Amino acid sequence: MTAELSTVLLVDRHRGTLDQALEAVRTRAFWSPHPEHPKAYPDPEAGRAAFEARLNARFALDQPGTDDWAGEEHSPYGIELGIQYPHPDPDVLLPAMRSAVPAWRDAGPEARALVCLEIIARINARTQEFAHAVMHTTGQAFTMAFQAGGPHAQDRGLEAVAYAYAEQVRTPQSAEWTKPQGKRDPIGLRKTFTAVPRGIGLVIGCNTFPTWNGYPGLFASLATGNAVLVKPHPRAVLPLALTVETAREVLAEAGYPRDLVCLAVDRPGEGLAKTLALRPEIRIIDYTGSTSFGDWLESHARQAQVYTEKAGVNTVVIDSTDDYRGMLANLAFSLSLYSGQMCTTPQNLLIPRDGISTDQGPRGYDEVVADLAAAVDKLLGDDARANALLGALVNADVKSRLDAAPGLGGVALASRSVAHPDFPHATVRTPALISLDGAKPDAESAYLSECFGPVSFAVAVDSTADALELLRRSIRDKGAMTVAGYTTSAQVEQDLEEVCFEECAQLSLNLTGGVYVNQTAAFSDFHGSGGNPAANAALCDGAFVANRFRVVEVRRPA
Repeated sequence: MTAELSTVLLVDRHRGTLDQALEAVRTRAFWSPHPEHPKAYPDPEAGRAAFEARLNARFALDQPGTDDWAGEEHSPYGIELGIQYPHPDPDVLLPAMRSAVPAWRDAGPEARALVCLEIIARINARTQEFAHAVMHTTGQAFTMAFQAGGPHAQDRGLEAVAYAYAEQVRTPQSAEWTKPQGKRDPIGLRKTFTAVPRGIGLVIGCNTFPTWNGYPGLFASLATGNAVLVKPHPRAVLPLALTVETAREVLAEAGYPRDLVCLAVDRPGEGLAKTLALRPEIRIIDYTGSTSFGDWLESHARQAQVYTEKAGVNTVVIDSTDDYRGMLANLAFSLSLYSGQMCTTPQNLLIPRDGISTDQGPRGYDEVVADLAAAVDKLLGDDARANALLGALVNADVKSRLDAAPGLGGVALASRSVAHPDFPHATVRTPALISLDGAKPDAESAYLSECFGPVSFAVAVDSTADALELLRRSIRDKGAMTVAGYTTSAQVEQDLEEVCFEECAQLSLNLTGGVYVNQTAAFSDFHGSGGNPAANAALCDGAFVANRFRVVEVRRPA
């Protein structure tokens, strides 16, 4: 290879990391090659400067079929980004991407995996820059943008590469086949088996976690030999544009066509995602976002393998606890982190109306709700801490839902505005907690629909058994990315597990320390299950990668 990144160099740099990733997904133990603390990454001011240098300029990628420039990003912190990105002509871009696939297919699983790991390593080296890009497109506070948009997203990308590699090498590349024929000469065949990509994968990004949710599909498709077209959310383009830029750079240095990875940014109101999703060249789609568009993709993009993460109603069943203060503190943090703008944030807290038993004595429903509201108030009482945890509301729709929440039930905790010292135009709001009677049919319209953002419902139920039945119905009808439970009863714990086994939802039990229901760790935790309406795929498992390629066999006489 005459490329700058030779196979020998890539093996030397990354084969050990790939092996460690394969071992981590086998054991499910903690492992990450990407430090999550900002101090582990040098030159924070250089990262900020690199981000600022992108503002009010064109983001050139030199990719085929650019017929215009588009971009409408506005930072939730009040900064006009003013970046213009290439707008594609699909009739030119998609054929160019298809023509890049054969060389990438012929590279084989190991070479593809190692090139992907080099892309991830280059992204990791730019984590300081990515953190500002994620912060100012999603509204995440800087530390969260740094961690979730940087190392944690990179971990999820690496995890997808490891799964993709493992599935592709499950079948040997060649085999000698001999069938005995008794007294006659045996029959012999030489067989080769090649992992063949589907074609072009389309990644449709989301507004809140463009890298964390985008990297699994991007790297799963790329590692299995497909080209990847990245179509970001119109309000969160920059983090994925930086990703595409890095990928194209590495591919070219490794001797492969850079058009294996391209960017598609639409004009305001254009609906480019729908247009691209129905193109015959698009054979894989990865989507994170609203249920309505996810359902549309699943129904209409019939030529593609579609992986969706949509909306769900995440539920907590509170039966009893032996660490009441720890439970309250854990839930308060989970409800507050990133203003509840996570697909994993708890929404419904199901509490028996007669109360619960705790290590501090019995607590009635009203006491539990009031104590949780006090825990949130205590956590967010200091504005500096509140800004560090909440970030900014990502868009006006979230604010509208929050403003409407008091009309849905009793206000157990009112939302308040928090002034941001550095960004006076940011909309920063604390969570609202609404009290509802689960026995009243009119309350269901509130708590059995996703209310994305900093709104949660304390739902009074007749008993823990009723809470379990409501949980079951909620998962089955609406889906859930996460379920949590608090109980000191072995029987209730078993019943919670049974509901989640039958309805296929991920369960966290009795979390009271520094692990929260709305956070998952790559290489160990599964994000979503793929088995309920909230998502048809899990990040990451074998099913997420195995159908992105097929194995083609060629037989010859030995």
